[in-house]
Amino acid sequence: MFYVVSGELILERTGLHGESVVLQRIRQGFISEASLKVATYHCDAIAMVDTTVIQIPVKALSQSLEHDPAFASRWISMLNQEVRRLRLHLERLSMKSIRERIIHLIETEGQAGQYAAPSGLKTLAGELGVTHEALYRAVANLESEKVLRRENNQLILCR
Repeated sequence: MFYVVSGELILERTGLHGESVVLQRIRQGFISEASLKVATYHCDAIAMVDTTVIQIPVKALSQSLEHDPAFASRWISMLNQEVRRLRLHLERLSMKSIRERIIHLIETEGQAGQYAAPSGLKTLAGELGVTHEALYRAVANLESEKVLRRENNQLILCR
């Protein structure tokens, strides 16, 4: 089990046609928590920028979950947050336009109308389920309409 202290990791899997499918992006918190009770990982973790990660022994984590009710409760709360985040991600992927996906991402996962994209738009395209060329065009259109601006690896809504 791993905990991201700083930086940015993505979990990705290869899709049916050889494309990269981003399953999770994490800047702080546990990664691979869904693999706690399985023998092998089903995807790869890739550091997108300089990243600090702590390795947590699975046996110790499992024992804490079994014997420490307060810890188990905090673990369940963390998993609940991740389920809510994944549901937002699925909602976003069901949106027809890239424009809607971008705005939804900033509004639901950003802070005060800003979303940090330190690894760049090309990586973000994978998370949004679009080609990087299509994402670049959509961002350029949003910028020209003064709906969005880019500043210091941030996507910022201009509302």
